[in-house]
Amino acid sequence: MSTLKLTVLQQPLVWMDGGANLRHFDTLLAEIHDSDLIILPEMFTTGFAMEAAKSSLPQAQVVKWLQAHAKTTNAMVGGSAAIQTDKGAVNRFLLVEPDGKLHSYDKRHLFRMGDEHHHYLAGERREIIEWRGWRILPQICYDLRFPVFSRNQNDYDLALYVANWPAPRALHWQSLLLARAIENQAYIAGCNRVGSDGNQHQYSGDSRIISPQGEILAAAEPHQPARLDAELSLEVLREYREKFPAWRDADAFRL
Repeated sequence: MSTLKLTVLQQPLVWMDGGANLRHFDTLLAEIHDSDLIILPEMFTTGFAMEAAKSSLPQAQVVKWLQAHAKTTNAMVGGSAAIQTDKGAVNRFLLVEPDGKLHSYDKRHLFRMGDEHHHYLAGERREIIEWRGWRILPQICYDLRFPVFSRNQNDYDLALYVANWPAPRALHWQSLLLARAIENQAYIAGCNRVGSDGNQHQYSGDSRIISPQGEILAAAEPHQPARLDAELSLEVLREYREKFPAWRDADAFRL
């Protein structure tokens, strides 16, 4: 598929209440009928809580819920959730295809200023997902600050960043999303939450969908629940990368 219809849901999250959050997204997802890919925020079942994995919904339940909506919408649906595994807790990006196939990525860079590294295990590798002719890189929040980890080695077309990125650093969030798009010559989607959490942190959202040239294709109003939609084109991406092949020089110098 040469085009991809992308939907980003910038929404508030109910603190540590998986059932309430799933019911909220049930209503929103029921209204989406023409997307190929639907993205929810980071830790969309709990909010960004260090203790979330201990009382969060089990992965099987979250995956079953995602599978139901992926089938109904005929789209890939995903976001990250706090998941308890046999080895420990992880902040896991779950993406499900309409046929039920599951993809996952565990957050590599844990936010030490919030002690995330004391409560969650870091992922060991990045993942590339093949979906309807597109190559997709899932990333989570703090990963955005580390450009080497998301460097496009001509192996992805679209990077997804889900987040609970607090309002005082909204400008950093917007600037880094733009930088990742331009430096990697790829589409970028950033899905951040809004509202406040159990620690009284405020989130402005500022979700974005950005073109490989750095054009803002869709932007959410700050502090407001929003749905962003954009149609992405592989032809436009490939033509731009061919005419301006800066990506060929990305590895000219290695540290």
